[in-house]
Amino acid sequence: MSRVNLESNQLPAASQPLLAQIHQAFGATPNMFKAVANSPAALQSMWSAFGALGRGSLGARLGEQIAVAIANRNRCEYCLAAHTVLGQNAGASPAEMAAAQVGQSADARTAAALAFALKVVEQRAQVGAADVEQLRSAGFGDAQIVEIMAHVALNLFTNYVNVALDVPVDFPAVALK
Repeated sequence: MSRVNLESNQLPAASQPLLAQIHQAFGATPNMFKAVANSPAALQSMWSAFGALGRGSLGARLGEQIAVAIANRNRCEYCLAAHTVLGQNAGASPAEMAAAQVGQSADARTAAALAFALKVVEQRAQVGAADVEQLRSAGFGDAQIVEIMAHVALNLFTNYVNVALDVPVDFPAVALK
């Protein structure tokens, strides 16, 4: 049971316009957004970040693969379930999403991005020049490297919200690995 309110009609009035946008985008209002909507500022920040990164240069598919890798690492069942669905909607196969969950990909460029993102999470951003150079060697430029960092930051926020506040999963469950 969630540790914060998830009743849409009891959430702040300032959150309601964004919740309406989210409902329109998903066809429902996922529990994570309801939890974050307890703070209109946090909801605005998160929804804006999702929108900006969705239009970024990495593409939706790689963004979702990064998200499932980080969710699995942080044991966030909510984000793992949600981003698995979103990744498949973005064109990744179930096998590709399962591989990404453990930081793997048959595509060298994707594998480099996943390895870097997981290293950032595991080492709390204490990465070195060689780690960044591996991304460059895989074909990523400065803008994309910074964008990977933005995906990491956004996913840490959503993972922490869902785990700390025990937000009920309302997407098809995916087992942690």
